[in-house]
Formats: sequence, structure tokens, C-alpha cells
Amino acid sequence: MIGLLFKNNTYQEAQINLFFKYLFGFALLPSFISFYTSYLFVFPNYLKDKSRYKTIVYSFLSSLVSAFTGTIFISVIDGDNWLYNWREDFVESIISIFFITTIIGVIAFILKSGITWFNDIKLKEALQQKNHETEMALVKSQLDPHFLFNTINNIDVLILKKPVEASEYLNKLSDIMRFMLYETKTEKILLSKEIEYIKKYIELQKIRTTNSSYLNFEITGSPKGKTIAPMIFIPFIENACKHTTNKKLANAITIIITINNKSIELKCANKLDLNKRLKQENNGLGNELIQKRLNLIYPKEHILKITNRDDIYSVQLTINNG
Repeated sequence: MIGLLFKNNTYQEAQINLFFKYLFGFALLPSFISFYTSYLFVFPNYLKDKSRYKTIVYSFLSSLVSAFTGTIFISVIDGDNWLYNWREDFVESIISIFFITTIIGVIAFILKSGITWFNDIKLKEALQQKNHETEMALVKSQLDPHFLFNTINNIDVLILKKPVEASEYLNKLSDIMRFMLYETKTEKILLSKEIEYIKKYIELQKIRTTNSSYLNFEITGSPKGKTIAPMIFIPFIENACKHTTNKKLANAITIIITINNKSIELKCANKLDLNKRLKQENNGLGNELIQKRLNLIYPKEHILKITNRDDIYSVQLTINNG
């Protein structure tokens, strides 16, 4: 009697083990493969290519491979019946498991879509807030009363001596203010517009000195067809102009924008008094705020290098656009 009971218990344990093996091979293993293939591969490729045809093909292959893997697993755990099941039940098992893996794949796709959508909303909200902070900081630090006062005074002097030139500078000042108030609201603008704004800003700075070699501005490459986040470069240029006090120096400020197929690069260097060398980092538009904005707009797509050695303060910003 005891032997029979022990035999029955052993049989029941074997049946339970077999049940869980079948459950693992029929549902858990294929579902796991289908879920993570759809979550980690199919959806990211859809975001990259925006191709519905490829997405359907990848989803079908994912479900098929998952179903095939589950069916092989079940066939193997059958032991002696493996060849028989291969012949008789293989197609039926594939179809059954394929139905399950397809549903799981769709669930994974929808889940990943929801998470991505939610993260995008959070990123946009953070970006809008940071853009607002940057915009306010730019208005305060760049077009501060001191800058406006000096520019208007310089234009006022030109009105009697060179009225035509004075009118041109007033138009440039008006264009700068219009650009900041209206054209920086979008996420991206044409690079040519950003460069045009920089040129006008530099021209207004130059009327504050008679030294024609005070500021050197160069552009290498063509901005045609390229876009950039508005006012990415100007904070560094504004800080350079603000902290270069000796306007009699040749090439006191050097600004070079290099454009190629892979990147847009700004190099901005300015000479400053040694006793003011440590102050530049803490004035103007803060580097920390600029860096945060860059991280939000160009995550892992930019390189910012700032050096402050001897009497040279330099900034090198590279933005990948390929």
C-alpha cells in the first residue's frame, strides 16, 4: 500500500513537472522572447525608420521565432516522443503559440509607445521651462540697460556725423530685438538666420570702438538647408564681448563658425585682463544654464569645451547635425 502511494506521488510529481515544463515552453518562454524583441527592437526601429511595412515584417518574424523556439522546447522535453511530435503536432503548436506571441508583441509595442510618449511630454515640458529661463536670462544679460545705453549713445553720435549709417545701425538694433522677441519661439530655425543675427550683433558691438581689428568673425562652410536651436551660439559671443574690456587689442575676440556635413562648430575666444580672468565664468548667461539647455535640446549630440587659461577664455561647441 505504501509502495503504491509512493508510486502515485512520484507519478503526480512527474506530471506536475511536465505541466510546468509545457507551460514554460508553450507560454512563458515564447512570450518573454516576443515581448522583449518587440519592446527593445521592433518599436525602436519603427521610431528610427517610420516604416509600417518593416514594423509588420519585424513583428511577424519576432512572433514566428518565438513560437518556433517554444515549439522546439516542448518537443525536446517530450523525450522519446520528440520525433513523433515533430511530424504530427509541430505546425499546430507553431500556430497556437504564434497567436499568443503576437498578442504579447502587440502589448509590448503599445506599452513602449505609451512610455515613450509620456517621456516625450516630460522632456518637452522641461525644455519649455528651460527655454523660458534661457530666454529671460538672455534678455536680462544681453540686452541689458548698459548695452542699450551704449549702443543708442553711439548711434546718437553718428546721427549728426553719418546719418545714413546711424539709420542702418538703428535698423540692426530693431532687427535684433525683433529676432529675440518673435523668432526664437520655435524649437529650430534656419542656421542662416542665426548667423544673420550674430552678424548684426557683432556690427553693433564694433561701433563701440574705432579698432577695426578688435573682433574677427569667420564662417567656414555653407549654412544652406541646415537648422539649429535659436540662440545657441549668441550667449558665448555676448559673454566674450562683455568681458573683453581692452578694445585697443588686435583680435581681442575671435569667433569662428565651421559648418560641414557632420557638424556645426563654434569657436569663440576672447582676451581679458588677468585680474578678471576668474570672473567671466560667473557673469553673463551662466554656463550651467547653457549646458542644461544644450543637454535638453541636443542630448548626446553635442560637445562643449570651455577653457580659461592665462588671458584667454575660449569656448568650443560642436553640434552634430548628420
